[in-house]
Amino acid sequence: MDKITQISNNFIENNTDFAELISEIKYHFSSDEVIVPMRHHHDFPNPEVNADSTLLLMPAWNPNKNAGVKIVTVSPENGQFDLPSIQGTYIYLDAIKGSIKAILEAKSLTVKRTAAASALASSYVSREDASSLLMIGTGALSINLIKAHASVRPIKEVFIWGRSFEKATAICEALKNESFTSTPIKTIEEKISEVAIISCATLSKTPLVLGKYLKAGQHIDLVGAYKKDMREADDETISKATVFLDTFQGGLKESGDIVTPLQNGTLKEEDIKADLFQLCSNKRTGRSSAEEITVFKSVGHALEDLAAANYFYNKFTNE
Repeated sequence: MDKITQISNNFIENNTDFAELISEIKYHFSSDEVIVPMRHHHDFPNPEVNADSTLLLMPAWNPNKNAGVKIVTVSPENGQFDLPSIQGTYIYLDAIKGSIKAILEAKSLTVKRTAAASALASSYVSREDASSLLMIGTGALSINLIKAHASVRPIKEVFIWGRSFEKATAICEALKNESFTSTPIKTIEEKISEVAIISCATLSKTPLVLGKYLKAGQHIDLVGAYKKDMREADDETISKATVFLDTFQGGLKESGDIVTPLQNGTLKEEDIKADLFQLCSNKRTGRSSAEEITVFKSVGHALEDLAAANYFYNKFTNE
């Protein structure tokens, strides 16, 4: 058996060019080559911490080329163990032989591809002149979302809110050498009405983005709330906005930000304008006016993982 390549979080962190990664993911969404079954989503009890954990299995195949599956656990209470809530591994396969080509640590793979997918959507549905961003959340995704959005839009000002002001301050310090300014804020309300893009990546069960504060022309990027009992945006946000999804396959079923408005009549399925497959293949258009409010809801998709694994494997083996 050939030696299996090991690709670490450290390599992924130090070798990500968001413009390149976004291009790779866009290519995969624009083609019809990749086969992606619905991901397996299993909640299981974790009585020691009095909260459910989740096991996700996310396979994808590009016939005659490559394949892969991501195995992820989500344990929302891991902060008490000083561990990230999301942990996992990606197994990258030769689609012809079925052999393992590489094992990639999934933490950085996931945050990079998730941020890249949000930025890819933003390139279609945010204003081209968007120069300010509010980041809600201070987890592993926050820095990546900020950098990814800044790779597709002329971001000059970033404001960061988290439940811990100290964490928000630390993220600003980590971004001090970027081309934009970063400022921690103590309340969402002080900036939400002023920025062009609002990106939210949390595990909140109650809405943090409230429609009453939104202004014409804003784009809202909803990345957290991966379960039906979670919400990052309220019904007023959804009713005011044109809604886009990463995929209809997962987006209609998995997150409270879409499932609840569909159930209570705030949103109709036929009113959702497009997903990334349709945007990237030019079958549907994105933003239609400068005044339009847009929402992009991401729940993650195995195609994004396969595209990212392909990107990092090629980078690693071509060094």
